[in-house]
Amino acid sequence: MVENLEKVFETENLEEADFVVINSCTVTNGADTNGRQFLNRVRREFPEKKIFFTGCGVQTQGKKFFEQESIFSGFGQSEKERVEDFLLGERTFQVGNLEHLDKTLVSDFGKSRAFIKIQEGCNFSCSFCIIPSVRGKSRSYSEEHILEQVRKVASNGFSEIVLTGTNIGSFGDARNSLAKLLKRISEVSGVRRVRLGSVEPSQIGEEFFEILSEKWMGRYLHIALQYTDDRMLKIMNRRNRLHKDLELFEKLSSYEYALGTDFIVGHGGESDEVFQSGFENLKKFPLTHIHLFKYSKRDGTPSAKLPEIDPKVVKERFQKVENLIAEKSRTFQKKISVPHEVLIESGEENLYSGLDQFFYKVGISSETDIKGDWIETTRPIYL
Repeated sequence: MVENLEKVFETENLEEADFVVINSCTVTNGADTNGRQFLNRVRREFPEKKIFFTGCGVQTQGKKFFEQESIFSGFGQSEKERVEDFLLGERTFQVGNLEHLDKTLVSDFGKSRAFIKIQEGCNFSCSFCIIPSVRGKSRSYSEEHILEQVRKVASNGFSEIVLTGTNIGSFGDARNSLAKLLKRISEVSGVRRVRLGSVEPSQIGEEFFEILSEKWMGRYLHIALQYTDDRMLKIMNRRNRLHKDLELFEKLSSYEYALGTDFIVGHGGESDEVFQSGFENLKKFPLTHIHLFKYSKRDGTPSAKLPEIDPKVVKERFQKVENLIAEKSRTFQKKISVPHEVLIESGEENLYSGLDQFFYKVGISSETDIKGDWIETTRPIYL
């Protein structure tokens, strides 16, 4: 949204702000609560300020806030390009539509990596997730729009590109694919490394394997499993299944890639037997990273109707999985036989840090400022 401001400037200081824009998330009940609590805090501490509510929460909470006059105006995802019209205009509430794609070109990301959105929305119907109903069906940006954005950030000194979206594996159509897009991005002058956000197991085809050995590919892939027992995958209404998932991970591992996943513990239906089966299966996967979640109920989803698991049990299961992947990660690190290529993002007092090609945060000692530089090391300090 900041890129669309011309008459108004951004500040992170609430005290000096005239307008407060709350960019909300609604993925869990907790996210809704956080947005509501921040709104109430602003109203309590700064009653004179105009408050604007946007983001996914507009679909679930926005209308109520507007009718209660808790906010001045509300506008949905599709209206963010017009943020200044709302800030300087009359009081209004506009949800917008779920087919829109924001065409704003972003030039500055504040770090050494540039995050480029390639698609929006999701065609999956996971039982625990509300995102498809608030972000709409999958729709992709054109290759030319994406490449224009990449050229712009590359010309501003960003040499690592991270592709993002609601479900990036859904990018493209019969003529355009994620693999083809990656190849074209790699040809842009100034681009040295390309990374992907999360993809689904079913979205990795043979064409994708053809680019895995390319030097410009970051040696880390995040593939969302969510669970490793078919009974739970059915409860979650997931498309992936254990046998094919394991085959895929073993094949990817043969390319010497670090591999991460999403995993949920404590979802309804996770009996002791199901968890133990899932945990034993998880041991077989060549994982190095994990985004581990304790199931968080989201009203309006099928999963919210299932009996809840004892929080103490969930905590124990969470720790068990976390320890397992931490050990797998240490084992992988010991086997790395190539120099770590680190893009330095931050640092002070002679210690700088950045991510290597395997998505590990690595520390580098230097007496000179090396932020934004690429550094090779064979003796990484893992942070």
